[in-house]
Amino acid sequence: MPSIPFDGAKHDRYWMVPILRAVVALATAGVVTFTQGHSSQFGLIVFGVFALLSGAIVAVFAFPNFSDTVTRAFFLGQGVIGVVTGVFALMVSGGGLSIFLYVVTLWAALTGFLELYSGIRWRGRLAAAKDWTAVGAFTVLLALATLLVPPGLEQRFAAPGGVEGVLRADIVVVGLVGAYAAIIGVYLVIGGLSLRWAGNRPAVAPASDDTNGTVGAAS
Repeated sequence: MPSIPFDGAKHDRYWMVPILRAVVALATAGVVTFTQGHSSQFGLIVFGVFALLSGAIVAVFAFPNFSDTVTRAFFLGQGVIGVVTGVFALMVSGGGLSIFLYVVTLWAALTGFLELYSGIRWRGRLAAAKDWTAVGAFTVLLALATLLVPPGLEQRFAAPGGVEGVLRADIVVVGLVGAYAAIIGVYLVIGGLSLRWAGNRPAVAPASDDTNGTVGAAS
């Protein structure tokens, strides 16, 4: 395994990737927050755009930036899953609650695992690994939270002022997607700027080449 998974000096410019992902995530959170009528159709459209753009960003930067074969394959796979899932969600935006729950859960489980694994694999050797681990963990949690939402949820409530409403499963899941996007958006901004200022250097100083073969940093 190489000391860092990036191609040459390109790791110094990797900070732009989390920033771009953050822009997409925060825009998604804003749309969810300031839009009423959180139906499954609305959720599929918003989530579809989010998954498509996020996946495209990850996939486009996978091949030109990563020199490590496994890391490149995992991030390319993560990006392709995002693009395919996003396109599918947009194509079946009228598919209803079951499709919405299935798409969000499947995307979050697959991409979350891939990013979490990449973060754990490079833990202690690369500053960006902390961001991969955190975002991957948040994404896996989104999958678990979505699984826990009862599809038949329909809870009536009375808000202050005598306003009555119904809390449905699609409203809850759209809210979960919005909250998730806000959390990772803020985290990615902080992580991206930290990488920019630090130059995304290895987390531990590389050891000499004749000490441990191709592994250039302590884990």
